[in-house]
Amino acid sequence: MPDIRLTDEEIRYATLFESMTGVTPIDVVIDHEYNRIIFLVERNQAALAVGKGGNNVKMLKQIIGKDVEVVEYAETPEELIKNSLYPARVIAVKVTKSPTGNLVAITTVVPEDRGLAIGKNGRNIAKAKLLAKRYYDVDKVVLA
Repeated sequence: MPDIRLTDEEIRYATLFESMTGVTPIDVVIDHEYNRIIFLVERNQAALAVGKGGNNVKMLKQIIGKDVEVVEYAETPEELIKNSLYPARVIAVKVTKSPTGNLVAITTVVPEDRGLAIGKNGRNIAKAKLLAKRYYDVDKVVLA
């Protein structure tokens, strides 16, 4: 796991998240472009963090005034991308090196879930790209 230092603002969000959900986030990503905060949590903690019927996320959204998204951390870039695109059903993720030496994740989803994987204005694929870059230095996430 890379050495990520949280800003004071991110630490405040992490503290609020933990007090509301009982789950300690591993990381907090403030995504200004899509007006959201992405909380990265340990494996099998996302459902607990989101709460019954999404209640925790709804309350946090009201308090913060931004969208709140929860993603489970993963030990591989492939799994992290898969988790980032949930609930879209991901068939496969293959990370390869481009001729320029950049890492590219070629992601295949169930055809009916393509729109879901991309998200409104590309927000879901952007989230996958943001987290894959932050943790595994993957430069591009492409839907095949």
